[in-house]
Amino acid sequence: MPNSTPTDESPNGASFITPSGDLKTKSSAPGQVSGVQIPWQQRPAGSSDIVWRHTTNPVIGRQPIPNVLGIYNSAVVPYGDGFAGVFRLEDRTRFPRLHTGWSENGVDWHIEPKPVVFETNADETLDSKPAAVADYAYDPRVCWIDDRYYVTWCGGHNGPTISIATTTDFETFTRLENAFLPFNRNGVLFPRKIDGKYMMLSRPSDDGHTPFGDIFLSQSPDMCHWGKHREVMRRGGDEQGIWWQRTKIGAGPIPIETDEGWLMIFHGVMDTCNGFVYHMGSALLDLEQPWKVIARCSQILLAPEADYEVYGHVPNVVFPVAALCDQEKDQLAVYYGAADTSTCLAYAHLSELVNYTKENSVVF
Repeated sequence: MPNSTPTDESPNGASFITPSGDLKTKSSAPGQVSGVQIPWQQRPAGSSDIVWRHTTNPVIGRQPIPNVLGIYNSAVVPYGDGFAGVFRLEDRTRFPRLHTGWSENGVDWHIEPKPVVFETNADETLDSKPAAVADYAYDPRVCWIDDRYYVTWCGGHNGPTISIATTTDFETFTRLENAFLPFNRNGVLFPRKIDGKYMMLSRPSDDGHTPFGDIFLSQSPDMCHWGKHREVMRRGGDEQGIWWQRTKIGAGPIPIETDEGWLMIFHGVMDTCNGFVYHMGSALLDLEQPWKVIARCSQILLAPEADYEVYGHVPNVVFPVAALCDQEKDQLAVYYGAADTSTCLAYAHLSELVNYTKENSVVF
């Protein structure tokens, strides 16, 4: 949103300037795709893939603005008559920071050159020491709940752990308390309260390149105090003849509510003689008790096979982070980081993906 200032209207009536310089006014509820066409390409002729790639991937290359070495693991949401996003970006220091971005179509992006600056809520104190300018921030997710967007990311302030901030305009970000003690990654909120509680998926980890990891769910009455931690899924699959998620797993995009349960797209990692390999997978969670797994797909949805997924700063990575869903059109667009270098898109029919997850389910 270059050189633009939000109006004083409510989030449902706010205006913003698109990358082309046109003034747009919100015509739908924030966080929803009503009236907005999500990115979409038909499945290639002759293909039977459940998930297929955007033909001109990456949609955001490694250098969208000067002096950048990579932009990836990007959280995209509907905003007004277009889309907004929070992106992991690394400049020539290779230090990870979050940047905002704007798009009319979800494919062509304007990335803000200055990183996000988080304000601290006046009623909250993160701790006795000021937040360092150099606190790293990476792998964001963005979720609309009730009346605002919540941004979660892996933060370096007393981390790595799950940090949280709110925004209504993607220009001002108010930081809340960290959700958990270190060490933790992949904090993914559900898009509505369940039984009156906020719900978040996460993956407890270590302070390095975590060679383990399982998905847990935590609850909060106020987005500050988190508890009732429940195991959702563990890594593994050796006994079932499934290797692609044997080392670690982590939640990806915001879960999608369907009649069959919450569709959770996640990453599954296996260790090889040449390092980790990251894949895209799927599961269905119970709508009212989302720590209960209804189905867990044994098959990889997307493996690192394209050159931009195999070659990069970290090779062999498909890391899903965000999803745009148009349930009326049965369309799903998934944003994923490729080789820790660029941002890519993949597509699926929601109904096919749900059925495929159920039909190939092995719960363990």
